[in-house]
Amino acid sequence: MRSLNLGQIAIIVVLIALLVLTGFWATSVWNASADAVMGKHGWIALGLGTFFSLVIGCGLMALMFFSNRSGHDDAADPFRKSREPPPE
Repeated sequence: MRSLNLGQIAIIVVLIALLVLTGFWATSVWNASADAVMGKHGWIALGLGTFFSLVIGCGLMALMFFSNRSGHDDAADPFRKSREPPPE
């Protein structure tokens, strides 16, 4: 296993600090809006929005993987060098 250099450790520390700060911020916003009441239509809109966001996200990811595997992306990148198998 490789050892981490100073730059990688700094990036990990910064990302962990951002995660902790985001969690603190989310908790404070959640507690500040605790007295807000959402009706039946709000819950329906939240559920449908979440569902369709997941469907669109999963569909786009599936299309990305399909496009990558079928070779459609190769022609769109003129700077990519073609990889030919090594001679045997």
